[in-house]
Amino acid sequence: MDNRSKNTIRLPGPAINPVVENSDEPQPSLSDLHDFEPKLEFDDTELLATTITHQNDVMDEDFVVTEDLNAETENIVNPLEDDFEDQLREETENFSISPRRTHCDFLGTDKQGRHIFAIYASRFPAKSEMEIFIRNVIKEIEPFVENDYILVYFHQGLKEDNKPSAQFLWNSYKELDRNFRKNLKNLYVVHPTWFIRVIWNFFSPFISEKFRKKLIYISSLDELRQSLGLSKLKIPDNICDFDDKLNSGRRFGSTSQTNNNISNLTKQMAKTAQFGVTLKFIVTNSPCLNSIPPIVRKCVDSLSITGMIDTEGIFRRSGNHTEIIALKERVNRGEDVDLKDVNVHVIAGLLKSFLRDLSEPLLTFELYDDITSFLDWPKEERSRNVTQLIREKLPEENYELFKYIVEFLVRVMECEDLNKMTSSNLAIVFGPNFLWSGKNTTSLDEIAPINAFVDFVLQNHKDIYLIDVNQRPTPIG
Repeated sequence: MDNRSKNTIRLPGPAINPVVENSDEPQPSLSDLHDFEPKLEFDDTELLATTITHQNDVMDEDFVVTEDLNAETENIVNPLEDDFEDQLREETENFSISPRRTHCDFLGTDKQGRHIFAIYASRFPAKSEMEIFIRNVIKEIEPFVENDYILVYFHQGLKEDNKPSAQFLWNSYKELDRNFRKNLKNLYVVHPTWFIRVIWNFFSPFISEKFRKKLIYISSLDELRQSLGLSKLKIPDNICDFDDKLNSGRRFGSTSQTNNNISNLTKQMAKTAQFGVTLKFIVTNSPCLNSIPPIVRKCVDSLSITGMIDTEGIFRRSGNHTEIIALKERVNRGEDVDLKDVNVHVIAGLLKSFLRDLSEPLLTFELYDDITSFLDWPKEERSRNVTQLIREKLPEENYELFKYIVEFLVRVMECEDLNKMTSSNLAIVFGPNFLWSGKNTTSLDEIAPINAFVDFVLQNHKDIYLIDVNQRPTPIG
């Protein structure tokens, strides 16, 4: 949190630009274009009518729950029905086969492999349909929130007839499963208005310091890309147009400078680099045994020992980002990195980052369309098709590395009683790091078959990898 002078009244939450969070610049005025919004999202009467008492306060997860023993119990309609939890347990396959209009978008994963989801105010329905909308949003992301994740809220497009009430948001939040709150690492609010800050100030007394630090205001899409570490984002046109209107004066120079920096980094890439290059580059320039990059082998060896591989939440928890970046830089300089005393989640994050940083995904752009059609294949043909894709269409170095990592993940699965990592959990973590689109951001409709494909490989690895890679026979049928 930004703890500034107590003599100055300021709204809580990070500064508009997280890069200059400690800046003394004042908040934008209400007349700034940045704060332009035709309609406010809440009624002022809701704020004025709410009375807050601080007697008998108790902490409940991230919020302080204020209890007034003399107050009458109020029957508030639960925005999420009691049977909703059962509905969330539907099979991923059944949920994903039929095409549908999603209520939120999957923007990909950041450099630490954390899933990024987007919610758009412009997609909010009428108030009478808001409960169903919220249910569907939760239903879409529920399979992923057992792992660390990031949420991006785009505020542009909110109108008078679809703005939810403060009470509704409060009740909805309290109904969320613990994983939704605990595993949320960052909440980015893009194109916030001044009134968003007023609402945040209203809720602030109920919210823990830990949760408040998760909120980050973002004023431009360029800033969002930088914060997420993604060079491209698939954003709806109406939001891009709005962003152009707000930030057109500074975007051209910023984008040009970014492109120049990327070009310079590419030219300066040392032959010792193992992050941010192609697998073929690594195999050509580094001492790889059976096409396994040295840093991958070190990560797997370090994570395979007792006390590491059985760590609860391995690959689900994010390692220290600063440590991961420092290790990546050392590896790319050609230094001999010792992982003996490195935290298990940092090593796990380093392995995920290696896969995500490859110039082309391990399962290759060529196989993207095939793999995203996995759920459309007849079940009796899946084993043959998967085997054929992996053993015949993957380049040899990709095949070797994928086989090596799958064999390691199978060993992780064997310790699931301790580490709680099933094949499904591992597929959710590694699916987006094994494969992504070379053209557009991978959608939620596409990530489901990718994860299902990886899950199938983990469960059937013995049949797929029964024969050594050097023989690579043509499968029967």
